[in-house]
Amino acid sequence: MENQTEKNQTTHDFAKENAALLSNKVFLQGKVDSKPVYSHELYGEGFYEFFLLVNRLSDHCDRLPVTVSERLMESVDLSMGASIALNGQFRSYNKLEGDRSRLMLTVFVRDFATDLNPDTNPNAVELSGHICKPPIYRTTPFNREICDILLAVNRAYNKSDYIPCIAWGRNARFVKTIETGQKLNICGRIQSRTYVKKISEVHTENRIAYELSINKIVLDG
Repeated sequence: MENQTEKNQTTHDFAKENAALLSNKVFLQGKVDSKPVYSHELYGEGFYEFFLLVNRLSDHCDRLPVTVSERLMESVDLSMGASIALNGQFRSYNKLEGDRSRLMLTVFVRDFATDLNPDTNPNAVELSGHICKPPIYRTTPFNREICDILLAVNRAYNKSDYIPCIAWGRNARFVKTIETGQKLNICGRIQSRTYVKKISEVHTENRIAYELSINKIVLDG
C-alpha cells in the first residue's frame, strides 16, 4: 500500500506537471505542408515531424515545424493539404552541428481538435516563464522599435524550453529595461522568417528562424 510520503510525492509531481502544461499553451490551425517523417523514439514511442502552413491576417503564411507521437497519428488525416487543428506546446531542443549546438524549435502536439472553426485565431500562444538573457533592443532602418528576449519556460521533470520572443513598438520599449530573472506572462503567435547566416568570409546560407511574436506582456511578481 502506498504510504503517505509516496502519496504526497505523487500529488506534488502531478501539480508540477499540471503547472508546466498551463505555462506553455499553443493552438494552431492550418494545412499540412509536408509528409510526416520519422524523427526519433523515446521510451518505445515513435515521434514524427511535419510542417504546417498557418495563415496570418495578411496574405502571408507561417510554415511551422510540428512534432507528433505515432499514437496520435492514427486519429487524424495528415496527408498533404489536409486541414487540421491542434493543441500543444512550443518546445526547444539543442542540435549538434559540427562543434556547435544550435537551438531548434518545434510545436509538440498534445491532441488534435475535432472541429475546425474558420473564425478561430489560427495561431495562439500563451507562455509563462523567466527572462534568462538581457533583452536586446534595436530599431530597424525604417525606425521601427524591436526588442528580442529569451524566455525560459519550465517543463515537467525538471526540464525547460528556451523560447526566442520578439516585441514591437511600445512592447519593445516596455520590455527592454526588464531585468534577467523576471517572470513574464506572454501572449502572441509563432512566426517564421528567413535570414542569411554567414558561414565564412565567402559563404552564406539561407535559414529559417522561429520565434514568438508578442502582442501582450504582463509582469508576474
